Amino acid sequence: MMERFYLIVGHVGRLELLVPHGVKLVQLRVKDQPMSEVRRQITRARDFCAVHGAQLVVNDHWQLALDLRCSFVHLGQEDMAQADFPALQRAGIRFGLSTHDETELDRALSYDLAYVALGPVYPTLLKQMKWGPQGLDRVSRWKKLAGKTPLVAIGGLTPERLPGVFFAGADSAAVVTDIQQADDPEAQTRAWIRACAT
Repeated sequence: MMERFYLIVGHVGRLELLVPHGVKLVQLRVKDQPMSEVRRQITRARDFCAVHGAQLVVNDHWQLALDLRCSFVHLGQEDMAQADFPALQRAGIRFGLSTHDETELDRALSYDLAYVALGPVYPTLLKQMKWGPQGLDRVSRWKKLAGKTPLVAIGGLTPERLPGVFFAGADSAAVVTDIQQADDPEAQTRAWIRACAT
C-alpha cells in the first residue's frame, strides 16, 4: 500500500524537522554536494527514519543506497542508464522511476518497480523543467496504463489541488515546494497529512 503523502526534502536537517510530525514516506534529494556529504546525510536520514518508523527513499544515489543498506531509491530518467537494477533487486531495494512521456512510461513499466512518478502535474517553481505541466487528464491516462503499479503525482501540488489529483487516479502526492516555501513547514506538513487522510 503506497502512502498517500510523499514528502521530498533537500537536506537531512529538514527531514529531521518534519518526519516526527507523522511523515511515513520521505525522499532525501541531496544536490550539488560532495559525495562524502551525500553519504553523511543519507546515513543520518536512514537511521532517523528507522527510529521514527518512516520509509526513506534515496534520490539518485543508488550505489550509496546499496553500500549503506537502504531499502528504497528513486531514479530519474538520466540515472536509469547507469543504474544496476539486478544489483538493486538482489539487495531487496525497491525503486520508483520518474516519467514524463509515454516512451519513458513504457520503459519504466518494463521493470519490477515500486511506483511510477509523473510530473510536473502543475507548473512548478522549484526547478526549470523541459516538460510543460502534464495536467489531470495525463494523470488519468498514466493510471490506466500503469494498472496496479502505484502512481505518484508531483509538481505544483497544494492541499487545494489534492482532491482533483487523487480523483484523477494518483495513488500518492509528492510534495516539495509547498512545504519548502511555507512560513511554517511543520504546520504545513501536518496540514498535508490531514488532507491526504481524508
